[in-house]
Amino acid sequence: MDKNVENVIQPNKKYFTCDICGEIFYQKLLLEIHFQTHKKGKSYSCYVCNKGFSQKNNLNQHLLTHTNEKPFSCDVCHRGFSQKISLNRHLRTHTNEKPFSCDVCQKGFTQKGNLNQHLRTHTNEKPFSCNVCQRGFSQKSNLNQHLRTHTNEKPFSCDECHKGFSIKGHLYRHLRTHTNEKPFTCDVCLKGFTQERCLNQHLRIHTNEKNFLSDVYHESFSQKSHLNQHHRTHANEKLFSCDVCHKGFSLKSNFNRHVRTHSNEKPFSCDVCHRRFSDKSDLNRHLRTHTNEKPFSCDVCHRGFPRKSNLNQHLRTHTNEKPFSCDVCHKDFPDKSSFNQHLRTHTNEKPFSCDVCHKAFPDKSSLHRHLRTHTNEKPFSCDVCHKGFSEKSSLHRHLRTHTNEKPFSCDVCQKGFARKDKLNQHLRTHTNEKPFFCDVCHRSFSQKINLIRHLRTHTNEKPFSCDVCQRGFAQKGNLNVHFRTHTDDKPFSCDNLGKCFSRKCDLNQHYRMHIK
Repeated sequence: MDKNVENVIQPNKKYFTCDICGEIFYQKLLLEIHFQTHKKGKSYSCYVCNKGFSQKNNLNQHLLTHTNEKPFSCDVCHRGFSQKISLNRHLRTHTNEKPFSCDVCQKGFTQKGNLNQHLRTHTNEKPFSCNVCQRGFSQKSNLNQHLRTHTNEKPFSCDECHKGFSIKGHLYRHLRTHTNEKPFTCDVCLKGFTQERCLNQHLRIHTNEKNFLSDVYHESFSQKSHLNQHHRTHANEKLFSCDVCHKGFSLKSNFNRHVRTHSNEKPFSCDVCHRRFSDKSDLNRHLRTHTNEKPFSCDVCHRGFPRKSNLNQHLRTHTNEKPFSCDVCHKDFPDKSSFNQHLRTHTNEKPFSCDVCHKAFPDKSSLHRHLRTHTNEKPFSCDVCHKGFSEKSSLHRHLRTHTNEKPFSCDVCQKGFARKDKLNQHLRTHTNEKPFFCDVCHRSFSQKINLIRHLRTHTNEKPFSCDVCQRGFAQKGNLNVHFRTHTDDKPFSCDNLGKCFSRKCDLNQHYRMHIK
């Protein structure tokens, strides 16, 4: 008799041996049940799906899957199970009992099947193979998930937004975007995460751990995905291609964001104002406009910023760094957005158009400011006189009328100005520079507004009209003077005689009579 068999036989006890496989039983009934597993035939058949079973109790357990009957209940959480063995496995989640241990690394498991799957990580055994691409897998569940990449099957659907997923775990992670549940918390800064993987990646920020080293470029990274992304920047490899415009991307996240520019999909919504965004990072930045959070701070002047890009731009005001240079006029700029806006002054490109009047603008911010002329929206209000303004810069200029602040000073005559554009106009009185030319008569002007007024002498355009007599005027100032003929308003008075005039030029002529 085999020594292994002798070791398990209990002395002085009758036993029964299977003639086919040699397995030992101490009850004849158990041997007979076992013997059915060797028979090719399956005596017991399910009347619902006709599946065959060699043992009656296996059939009975199977029938519960059709009736959804769960006679075995957990005393702790009251969850129901169709089989007692399933209940026993579940109970270990409460007791944390792990009776199955790996002989190689001593890791414990609650189920024998999990141990068997784990052992393949040591043997590198992959018994489950894909029929399409022949890729091997250590677990059957992984193979089933992989097969859906070929069939594009997504059997797990979100009840909230009806988005489909090929893996049930991905659905659970997605559901947290609706519930905002973040079950994984950082012990250092208490930041919450929806996935354990994201928490582990975040923890490396605190430990400064960088386990992934590039053999080629000798740089280390805290995440393997960052290492792979870094390699693609050197290889110029672009794995992800857009089906619409065929633009290539090295990062899947950038590819996904780009795809939404074609579909105009905006899956991320603000809970405060319900504005929607195509990218989650844009939503996070937008939320700071409600919370006034400014997590990025300048080390020099300690000013806070809601975006890191804004901080980087601000730092250049301290270093006077201007890394973006125009190839046409060689003018330098501290940030890329200003540089791109400047380039459009050469190309005269105006990609942003108003839906109301179809007027085009070279940058998006100018379009937003213009839209307020249609809505008459004035979101910026003066705390002193409560006057409203459509632009924040206009409010800042207005505030100087209360403080009499003149922060812009002429280097030649030290005259101060409340606005920079007024200083620039003034400087031309010293340089006699007249950069604005009339295309009709070639007369030049130091200010653009003067050119615009002059052009009306050629076109005979009179955009300012009197509400009383409908007489037109080329300049608003002339309209204001004319309007006083209807109201008999005379705001200019002589300090000596008290005589009043409707026009300042008439008062000046009157003063000359005193001099004579």
